[in-house]
Amino acid sequence: MSIQSKSAIAKGDGSFLIDYVTVENPQEDEVLVAIKAAGLCHTDHDSLSWGKPIVMGHEGAGIVKAIGAKVTTVKVGDAVILNWATPCGTCFQCKEKNQHICENNSPVVAGGNGYTPGHAHLEGTKWNNTPIIRSFNIGTLSEYTLVKESAVVKNTYDKMPFPAASIISCGVMTGYGSAVNSAKVTKNSSVVVLGTGGVGLNVIQGAKVSKASKIIAIDINENRLEMAKQFGATHTILASKNDKGLLEAAKEVRNMTDGRGADYAFECTAIPALGAAPLAMVRNAGTAVQVSGIEEEVLIDMSLFEWDKIYINPLYGKCNPQTDFPKIIAHYKNSDLLLDEMITRTYALDNLQLAFDDMLSGKNAKGVIVFD
Repeated sequence: MSIQSKSAIAKGDGSFLIDYVTVENPQEDEVLVAIKAAGLCHTDHDSLSWGKPIVMGHEGAGIVKAIGAKVTTVKVGDAVILNWATPCGTCFQCKEKNQHICENNSPVVAGGNGYTPGHAHLEGTKWNNTPIIRSFNIGTLSEYTLVKESAVVKNTYDKMPFPAASIISCGVMTGYGSAVNSAKVTKNSSVVVLGTGGVGLNVIQGAKVSKASKIIAIDINENRLEMAKQFGATHTILASKNDKGLLEAAKEVRNMTDGRGADYAFECTAIPALGAAPLAMVRNAGTAVQVSGIEEEVLIDMSLFEWDKIYINPLYGKCNPQTDFPKIIAHYKNSDLLLDEMITRTYALDNLQLAFDDMLSGKNAKGVIVFD
């Protein structure tokens, strides 16, 4: 039996509308989820201009409403967290334990949020009687979503509110995983985080969980720096908009780190001009991490690499959802990682434009759409 699902639909021309899509029953390896909360990030706003209609949203949590005949990891009634990096388990990268960059199923590797086998069967979701793709394989800005079994992770902690669970799907995992999985921040190390939005705050949390001794947050917004302290920053630097490449801020970092620079630095601003900035922050043989996904040409002074510095550009915090999501849930349960405090405001789906406006103006650490 098909379901009419109220959804946010990007038209591909920079605009969106709220309308109904028709969602069919799951096939043998698919799961039907009633979405209860969906986190918002800048990628969702970018999706308005991807040149094709899509059901929006790539962060979310909900309840399983139906499963296909071969689904074994979840059952009807389970609370689940959605995961957009749906691994195939058999390709070269999956065998190398790089499930987040699966060669067959990743919508990012496919480019242009392309349709891949990681997406539930295309005819399972229709808008105006025409099949429509779900953003990042999952399309969470919708009352119901049809996804592959690999796109859901059971949430075993029944006291976690759905809004908190929903933001694990991308922003939390990206920041936390970049620190813990990709950079492998070590105990008693020094860490710099450039930009303290949602992803940057979770890099800070990942560094804190890793027991870094010095966590330096850098931003041009004093309010965000105060928030960074709540999430684990031990030091802050209020940067100037006129500080090209944050080279002056880098001097302050060196003053805080015995004149060497930090062990790790994470760029979380998505500003191309700051793509090389973390290199200026780290010591010789330190690690610079470009977290925000800059995909533009960036000119780099190669002297910033001197000497033996490492620069990495991880995707999705090197996420293995079946093991990483439970770790994040455990940290939340033990109060080692804050999620509820990160959610500045919740919105109904009909107020999506307001949610985007608040996000783009910097009002929110994280905005979340909630469903009845």
